[in-house]
Amino acid sequence: GNLEDYEETVKKAKEAWKVWADIPAPKRGEIVRQIGDALRQKIKVLGSLVSLEMGKIYVEGVGEVQEYVDVCDYAVGLSRMIGGPILPSERPGHALIEQWNPVGLVGVITAFNFPVAVYGWNSAIAMICGNACLWKGAPTTSLVSVAVTKIIAKVLEDNKLPGAICSLVCGGADIGTAMARDERMDLLSFTGSTKVGKQVALMVQERFGRSLLELGGNNAIIVFEDADLNLVIPSALFAAVGTAGQRCTTARRLFLHESIHDEVVAKLAKAYAQVRIGDPWDSDTLYGPLHTKEAVKMFLDAVEQAKQQGGSVVCGGKVINRPGNYVEPTIVTGLPHNAPIVHTETFAPILYVLKFKEEEDVFAWNNEVKQGLSSSIFTKDLGRIFRWLGPKGSDCGIVNVNIPTSGAEIGGAFGGEKHTGGGRESGSDSWKLYMRRSTCTINYSKDLPLAQGIKFQ
Repeated sequence: GNLEDYEETVKKAKEAWKVWADIPAPKRGEIVRQIGDALRQKIKVLGSLVSLEMGKIYVEGVGEVQEYVDVCDYAVGLSRMIGGPILPSERPGHALIEQWNPVGLVGVITAFNFPVAVYGWNSAIAMICGNACLWKGAPTTSLVSVAVTKIIAKVLEDNKLPGAICSLVCGGADIGTAMARDERMDLLSFTGSTKVGKQVALMVQERFGRSLLELGGNNAIIVFEDADLNLVIPSALFAAVGTAGQRCTTARRLFLHESIHDEVVAKLAKAYAQVRIGDPWDSDTLYGPLHTKEAVKMFLDAVEQAKQQGGSVVCGGKVINRPGNYVEPTIVTGLPHNAPIVHTETFAPILYVLKFKEEEDVFAWNNEVKQGLSSSIFTKDLGRIFRWLGPKGSDCGIVNVNIPTSGAEIGGAFGGEKHTGGGRESGSDSWKLYMRRSTCTINYSKDLPLAQGIKFQ
């Protein structure tokens, strides 16, 4: 799509919103339920398309569509529950209430690595709140964007509603910039790199707009001496190698207590050697290609920098000699916790394994990177678990115990702090981001008492 297409689409989406906003929220929930059912019916073919276009393994592609289905189910229930409180007024004969209304048009810019699920988190919740959506998917996964939009449009049109309630403009940075600068975009949800997210945030803020940012993560798993290694090894493997290291929640740093460091590295290297690499459409494959040739170059550059900064490559580190953007899943040891490459988020399957001795130090090292998305500890110590969850523990939006950094559930709010952007999507009270709040005072008496006891006579 070009800028003329964008202009036409925004106008149609704004018109469609007038229809959608008048529909009662539970009825909007019924439409979202039908969207979930339509996605269920196409889950295998859509999962295949995700795998083909993005490169993740087939089961992850299907799992991603399932996530959208699950968020639709969640949103259906939410459509009968959202609302504000009636608050006690200090003035006799007065009612004080909170009224929540849709913001209007929600722009959604998503990344290549989750070309279905992230739009689902936003659109399902935004829709039941009464908003129209304008989606710009990643340019490299436009087939998925078109397929999903066609499925949604059919449901809307079968219900005699305009398909433009959920509009799509495929395109590059020109479309993204137009969305960020457009005052008609009442909320802009952006998922992508911290670098681009910062540019988006500044453009939106310049017009005093609203943004919801889901940016980078440099996530750590911390393993204490009392950890159950039967949980640690598969957790670290999945978190570091799943989606070929291209999740924002991928584990990039693995802190091991010095007493178990060598044992865990040996076991993890053995597990890495058993990862089945191949065609993502093959049901036996656990690990597919990187998304682009540029990603392969970033991988090689990061491995080289790690070596130059004193790291040792325990396994991996090379490009795989086969068609496609395949690289070896890689483990690097021997680097200090504050090495520049360790503090750099490389969107590739490189795991930096680091030694620690004291709890206080490793908690600080978890927090010293600029991002604050996901974090995990493995321990059986109850006191340590609650210190980890407390004010001096992890500063991330996702703080886990005895599970990996990746694989968040839809029921909780997803997002992170600091350079991760501060946004929250999907569960909990994330719906509030897609609505505007009005505090309303209604005088149903014949008197006019003022607040705080002020007399103005």
